[in-house]
Amino acid sequence: MHALCDLLLSTTGVDFKVKYVTIEGKKLKLAIWDTAGQERFRTLTSSYYRGAQGIIMVYDVTRRETFTNLSEIWAKEIDLYSTNQDCMKMLVGNKVDKEGDRVVTKKEGIDFAREYGCLFIECSAKTRVNVQQCFEELVLKVLDTPSLLAEGSKGVKKNIFKDKPQSDASASGCC
Repeated sequence: MHALCDLLLSTTGVDFKVKYVTIEGKKLKLAIWDTAGQERFRTLTSSYYRGAQGIIMVYDVTRRETFTNLSEIWAKEIDLYSTNQDCMKMLVGNKVDKEGDRVVTKKEGIDFAREYGCLFIECSAKTRVNVQQCFEELVLKVLDTPSLLAEGSKGVKKNIFKDKPQSDASASGCC
């Protein structure tokens, strides 16, 4: 979500970001497709699940409908369109900076994550609490899953985790 810098603003349709991370001494390039959560964009987003090595589902802890839409809509979409049976999924509860307005409990998030086989974390895009950890934990799980890294493996269109070229070492920025 560090790469999704404009998470505080609504995504319209689909946004593409590239994020560089260093994990376990490896410099990696992540290609991130930030898809809008609105149902009217579902026809756009179905193709982005195909070949994905990791999927982050984000809900707003202050808006119950964003959480209920996960099981009623988005988890079904992932099951239907994801071509990678080993694809890592992460559930992220966002806006924990608004604890007083919370309507979805942490336990509900944990229970959903267990039921759907997802990693789980809560964060705040506004204060950046646990934002970097969302990506790091997901990437570590992908790196721990050989079938997701094998070039040409069945169901994987392309490997989005690539070693970052040394010549780009000076590149910086939010995404």
